[in-house]
Amino acid sequence: MKILSTKYGAGAFNFSMLFLRVVFGLLIIIKHGYMKMMNFSTLHTQFYNFLGLGSNTSLVLAIFAEVLCALFIVLGLFTRIAVIPLIIMMLVAIFGANSAKPLIESELALLYLGAFVTLLFCGPGRISIDGMINK
Repeated sequence: MKILSTKYGAGAFNFSMLFLRVVFGLLIIIKHGYMKMMNFSTLHTQFYNFLGLGSNTSLVLAIFAEVLCALFIVLGLFTRIAVIPLIIMMLVAIFGANSAKPLIESELALLYLGAFVTLLFCGPGRISIDGMINK
């Protein structure tokens, strides 16, 4: 049976990377980045202060990662570079902002981290702007 096979084709890999990019990229834009942009005036004073940069600067960096970098990931443009700020952000969320909580409460950040690390190592696939450029 093909479903039990451990082999996969290039088409399956490329579609999987497209699916991973679009789903996780759009989720972080819509659920996190957009929310932070719309609530900037209330969040900028209480946002997690990363490395003493100030809560305002930390929030701007989070919005940059969750909107612009995530948009690049959805498009598959500069994917491996665009994923780095998001990986850093997820690590800050897990080990900084949520460090007082049990690790299981960082489940969503861990899921995002897994997807973004996968994209860092595997790349965007051929169904992307990066893939078209590198033909």
